[in-house]
Amino acid sequence: MWRYVRRTGVSFIALGLLISGTQRVGAADPEIDRLLQSPVGKDWVANGGNLTNQRYSTLKQIDTTNVKQLKGAWVTHLKGSGLGGKYSFEATPLVKDGVMYIVTGNDDVFALNAKTGEILWEHWSGIDQKLTSVCCGWDNRGLAIGEGTVFLGQLDANVVALDIKTGKEVWKTAIEDWHNGYGITSAPLYYDGIVYSGITGGEFGIRGRLTALDDKTGKILWRWHTLPGPGEVASDTWPPGTDQYSRGGAAIWNTPALDPQLGLVYFAVGNCGPDYDGSVREGDNLFCASVVALNVKTGEHVWHFQEVHHDIWDYDAASPVVLFDTTINGQPRKGIAQAGRTGWVYILDRTNGKPLIGIEERPVPQEPRQKTAKT
Repeated sequence: MWRYVRRTGVSFIALGLLISGTQRVGAADPEIDRLLQSPVGKDWVANGGNLTNQRYSTLKQIDTTNVKQLKGAWVTHLKGSGLGGKYSFEATPLVKDGVMYIVTGNDDVFALNAKTGEILWEHWSGIDQKLTSVCCGWDNRGLAIGEGTVFLGQLDANVVALDIKTGKEVWKTAIEDWHNGYGITSAPLYYDGIVYSGITGGEFGIRGRLTALDDKTGKILWRWHTLPGPGEVASDTWPPGTDQYSRGGAAIWNTPALDPQLGLVYFAVGNCGPDYDGSVREGDNLFCASVVALNVKTGEHVWHFQEVHHDIWDYDAASPVVLFDTTINGQPRKGIAQAGRTGWVYILDRTNGKPLIGIEERPVPQEPRQKTAKT
């Protein structure tokens, strides 16, 4: 449920059962904020379904007794957008009030009638086809919506806001310069007037970060670097007196999750880059291969959990974090889970980042030339 399926092509196909039925005062967008905090029904307004990233729907029209009856309901060709071998079609569509919103590997956005597939509006990115900051194919993993706006990140490191009724551009903010190796492939997250976006480019030696933008203006409210500079939290996990931290990668290329009650936004961090040579970066190298929680309003670091210390194997935290509530030993607990590249699912207390069921640190074989971590 946490892996993206790569699809190359220019059509969007809908399957359906051929049966009938079917700093603000208050929240910035009360309806969307309510949907984001509720179990998912007929509307799917975030990349992960809602703020938890659980991707679970409460709809019951399709079940194990009738799934074999699924047939094609409509096919819509997206006018050649993303046509070609370099593009992928990886986005999860959003649906609100019977309208489906989808983005292609060329960062082009389409609004469709969800029942018929009719194109209601289209927005063409006009993105430079000679970008050199794309490492692994042209793709866009999704959108966010809020306050009558559709939000997306682009491969050229711009976050863009579109009018949800017309597709016209409202604002565009460059959160970095793509010439320096930066890009965006993840779906942003919207909540309470703020848009949160990660960044890609670990292969080009960028300095990862999460950026929070005002949904009305595109103004950058705060940014938090996943590679700490001198004097910042965990800066001592990088070699002193060097600038290795400034080009260590640690990209964020999955959609964050958010807990409004705790006031925390959560995300998984990628590997150290641009290569896996640990000989020049002694230390645990936070916040590579970590799960991190920040204050939603200020971007202040609250807690972190590193899955792999001093990563030299590309064992990054590639999948999105998922929030859940559970009971352990008769006590209610607030959990967060992340499926790491190590093959383990890390299950933590999302209030403080401590393991919910225990994670044992064990000594590992050493390679002094690579400055390997002790555990």
